[in-house]
Amino acid sequence: MSSLRSIPALQFSRRDALRCILGGGIVAAGAASLPLRAGGFPAKAKSVIQIWMWGGPSHLDTLDPKPAAGYDYCGPFDKPIPTKTDGVLINELLPLLAQQSDKYSLIRSMTHGIYAHETASYAVQTGRKPGERLVYPCAGAVVSLFKGETASGGLIPPYIVLTQPQGRFSENGFLGERYRPFATGGDPAQARFAVEGVVAQGISDKRQRDRRDLLHQLNTLGKAMQDDGLIKTLDQTEQQAYELILGDAGKVFDLAQEKDEVRDRYGRNTFGQSCLAARRLVERGVPYITINYQGWDTHRQNFQVMRQKLPQMDRGLATLFQDLSERGLLDSTIVWWSGEFGRTPKVMWEAPWNGGRNHWGDCFCAMVAGGGFKGGRVVGASDAKGEQVKDRPVYPADLLGSIYQQLGIDPDGKMPNNLGLDVNVTAGGAGRLKELL
Repeated sequence: MSSLRSIPALQFSRRDALRCILGGGIVAAGAASLPLRAGGFPAKAKSVIQIWMWGGPSHLDTLDPKPAAGYDYCGPFDKPIPTKTDGVLINELLPLLAQQSDKYSLIRSMTHGIYAHETASYAVQTGRKPGERLVYPCAGAVVSLFKGETASGGLIPPYIVLTQPQGRFSENGFLGERYRPFATGGDPAQARFAVEGVVAQGISDKRQRDRRDLLHQLNTLGKAMQDDGLIKTLDQTEQQAYELILGDAGKVFDLAQEKDEVRDRYGRNTFGQSCLAARRLVERGVPYITINYQGWDTHRQNFQVMRQKLPQMDRGLATLFQDLSERGLLDSTIVWWSGEFGRTPKVMWEAPWNGGRNHWGDCFCAMVAGGGFKGGRVVGASDAKGEQVKDRPVYPADLLGSIYQQLGIDPDGKMPNNLGLDVNVTAGGAGRLKELL
């Protein structure tokens, strides 16, 4: 105790404490700033809308039907319908998408051979093999790194997930928390889309303004230090936050601004209204939007689930293609549809599955549209029963590298990071979808 008493008392004012706290926060944020550079490709696309089919949809029940394989493989879906693309058939419950097939292309030979949700999700969204020394960032975080600084005026996050976090892996990887996606929460199909931190359920705009005014009245410390540079920075941050809550920026999430007939076209359900919200975010310059479309992990009663889910997907996605095209946005917006894998081609009719399908990583489907990708094409093929890739295997890194290239990001370039790591944007040896570029 005597040694402690011998230490001179520190002259540490309340102003000093606040400066230290705020300064530490600002320095920490500044340290996360990375040099952003896109690379040597001309950018054909400005934004990506990723339709993430959470759980893994059956390729046979969606975009690669196999009626000739028989009932044990196709089940009741034995009457696929033609699309606008000659010779290309898709599931009979997707008639609206069939009429939009000139706008998108199918990849029927996706493969990675992984059967677990977490590792397959990681592989598809990062283009890397799970289990390596580093945890790599997913495509949304990479696009946020290269394109996020100038996106949407700086108020709206550059990487947004509608509506729930994907939760399978760390999307930001070694890039750090700054590149984690902003998950909106809420439900855009409700009367008011309660976006986390932006729209408080049951709190009117007037009450928000009254709360802000009361806070300012009580903030005597802020008033006393109003000329301090750090306090001015804090005030500016608060103004930006309230601009998102009460100003024009946050109105991007207000789907009530859309005409009823537009909302009806998309479908008055969570997925349909998420597609509409994604279109609005693209209009505001957000570079990466993921729609986390849950409910595709159909181990049991697969066909009952498909009869409910497929019409919703058909209406929402087809309307998104049409709406983007009519507004002149499809040429600059990539739409990427995929899950982490497909599902077992052979149906499990026995109990307790009762017509379910398990995980299948050997062969599955993806869809790409817009942003310079050619439409009306099919890349690769599966075998007669949809079990293996028959022609032109496409790996996740091939698809991601092609998406990056369309965005003007060099797939073979270096990925800036504040850990001093020497890493490329995509894994070595990754190919490109030259048929679609």
